[in-house]
Amino acid sequence: MSVVAHAARVTPQDRLGLTLFLAGAIHTLLILGIGFDFRPREPATPPPLTLDITLVHHRSETPPEKADYLAQASQDGGGNTDEQVRPEGPVSVPNIEPTPGDAPASLAEAAPPPTPPPQPQTLARLQPEAELHQPPPQKPVEERRRPTAAELIQRSRQMASLAAEISDNFRIQAERPRKKIVTARTQEYVFAAYMDAWQRKIERIGNLNYPDEAKRHRLAGSLILQVDLNPDGTVRDVVLLRSSGEKILDDAAIRIVRLSAPYAPFTPAMREETDILQIIRTWQFLTGNRLTAG
Repeated sequence: MSVVAHAARVTPQDRLGLTLFLAGAIHTLLILGIGFDFRPREPATPPPLTLDITLVHHRSETPPEKADYLAQASQDGGGNTDEQVRPEGPVSVPNIEPTPGDAPASLAEAAPPPTPPPQPQTLARLQPEAELHQPPPQKPVEERRRPTAAELIQRSRQMASLAAEISDNFRIQAERPRKKIVTARTQEYVFAAYMDAWQRKIERIGNLNYPDEAKRHRLAGSLILQVDLNPDGTVRDVVLLRSSGEKILDDAAIRIVRLSAPYAPFTPAMREETDILQIIRTWQFLTGNRLTAG
């Protein structure tokens, strides 16, 4: 018994069906934009951390009780604004360390070429119509040279330096110190008591150190002084508001103020209200070699 195998015959209808199937599959992939990526995915890296550094331009001997920022030095008082502002300095350009090598030449300022002087006009012969309508020959355009990286860095430094020189108004991040003005008309008990003790000390030290030259010339006169005191009783500043007309008496009054320092420190109640105490008083050098600061 024999087995006869008949090979399957491929008809044109089979080829047409296979072609239509492949064409539909390819068009589906193109339309849907299906793609495959067999590369392993890299883990997402977190963004780099940043740090803002603020440099202060003034130093204070005593650190503030409640600091608002961190810097390289303590800073308390001395500002010129009551608002919380970001520190600004006259120069905010990073200090770039110099690297050895030849320095690039400074860039010349881009200026238009000088205009040539007008040439004298001469009469020309008549030209045909075709020659008159011909466009003038175009000059070749010079290709501009692109600046190098070193030139760009130098230009950035020059622009930053110029901006720093132009900016002449900058604010220091420090709260303005509180000031209290005390005069002879002060009624508050805390400050009035302190001023009374300060006056007694001034008159005692002043009469013991009365200027000899004023005694010899029998000078007399009155002046107005403003004395600024720190919380520890030290003298912050002395300002002559009105002169007596005699330089000897003016200098003697300022010398007595500094000779009598330091004064009593501020009480806790005074510290709650002020950082600088301004005492404005009238100083009188009388003919009997006696000083009063009333």
